[in-house]
Amino acid sequence: MKTKVTIDPVTRVEGHGRVTIHLDEYGKVQDTFFHIVEFRGFERFIQGRPYWEAPVLVQRLCGICPVSHHLAAAKAIDQLVGIDPGALSVPAQKLRRLLHYAQIFQSHALHFFYLASPDLLFGMDAPVEKRNVLAVAAANKELARKGILMRKFGQEIIQAIAGKKIHGTAAVPGGMHKTLTLQERDSFLSGVALPNIDTMLAWSQEIITFIKQYHEQHRELTNTFAAFPSGHLGMVDEAGNLDMYHGRLRAIDSVGNITLPDVPTDDYQQYFREGVERWSYMKFPYLKELGREKGWNRVGPLARINICTAMPTSLAEQERQVFRAFTGKPVNNSTLYSHWARLIEMLHCAEVMNDLLHDPEILSDDLVRTGEPRLEGIGIIEAPRGTLTHHYQVDEKGMITRCNLIVSTTHNNEAMNQAVKWVASNVISQKGAITDGMLNQVEVAIRAYDPCLSCATQALGQMPLHVEVYDFTNHLIDERYRS
Repeated sequence: MKTKVTIDPVTRVEGHGRVTIHLDEYGKVQDTFFHIVEFRGFERFIQGRPYWEAPVLVQRLCGICPVSHHLAAAKAIDQLVGIDPGALSVPAQKLRRLLHYAQIFQSHALHFFYLASPDLLFGMDAPVEKRNVLAVAAANKELARKGILMRKFGQEIIQAIAGKKIHGTAAVPGGMHKTLTLQERDSFLSGVALPNIDTMLAWSQEIITFIKQYHEQHRELTNTFAAFPSGHLGMVDEAGNLDMYHGRLRAIDSVGNITLPDVPTDDYQQYFREGVERWSYMKFPYLKELGREKGWNRVGPLARINICTAMPTSLAEQERQVFRAFTGKPVNNSTLYSHWARLIEMLHCAEVMNDLLHDPEILSDDLVRTGEPRLEGIGIIEAPRGTLTHHYQVDEKGMITRCNLIVSTTHNNEAMNQAVKWVASNVISQKGAITDGMLNQVEVAIRAYDPCLSCATQALGQMPLHVEVYDFTNHLIDERYRS
């Protein structure tokens, strides 16, 4: 005897997802599920294609973070031509980093300003017609303007390097397709056509001030909302500093104990398995040693802030220290702090872009290396949403025979399910009646992870919202639609 609440699909995320909440006859939450209902196909239909097509093909997984897939695949394809990350030419490495950090910068701007800020500015119970970027622009024109231009800045760098803002071509086996011209580089320093990199640094600091004030004013909400213990996974350099492009995998538990001790990315198969459930097409990665129940990890901005010893740029490290002092804990397990962590990463990206744009080596045409061909390649990168793995095996003719993708949202699958359960248990009406504010709080918990369900299932689509409530006799008692 249950009541069933369905949110179908979840809105303001990339891809199709559905939430079901099952109540018992007493109105208490019994089960919750975050279903990913799209079929996953990329790992199969990429088989039989020549390996050099992979970095271009896999970008079509998503229009929000194509660069992340492009570069993760490129790192794997480098190994197929005998080149490990450290063996790339220095100019190629720096161009890839510039491309990568520009991608994270624009993606974080998109998520915070377009998707998350309406909930922060207007509150979770605000009318649905007000919770969108147009309402943000009407209420805070300057905030919206800066958000749009910050995203544009990152996209313009992507276009300069890859030829297009979305689905361009930059990386090739063993290096990069082309360099930046002096004129292209100077356009990001001068501020003639668009605000320059110095402005990006200033605005990144301003928006961190905004989020700090929000947390100060809503400390109880941000501390408790969808807060639950979990592991955290990310990539660090040899000194333990955060590294978004290449490094070693580190994981910690909910109180800071090391559960994965800075292992090489090429060894990921020794440490991870992927669980499956009948009610979702998305997998559930976990650490083998800890098992399915205890071995899952969050990934993304909050996890990266938690696992790193330090940020490798000065301004971002100062803000990380403020973040840690504010929370007063060695590990932050509160979902809403993901937004603050994301903005610290935006500042870090701006600092990295600033350093690289002033580096003359990004203008060099020494871009490609080759080595002894191999039959297997692994590329792992920190995408905007978290740790992303591309793994390919090829035959003697260079045709892909096996592909395994573990995307960021897949790692966050269990965390999002836990977040939904927390909100349902603490918010949903005893009688199962649907309120728009209640539905939005479920979605706010998911949206904090900035999930890319299209990446996780390799599909695309639009997202209306259909919600149904059934009583414990499976009789439909309420139904709502959101376009």
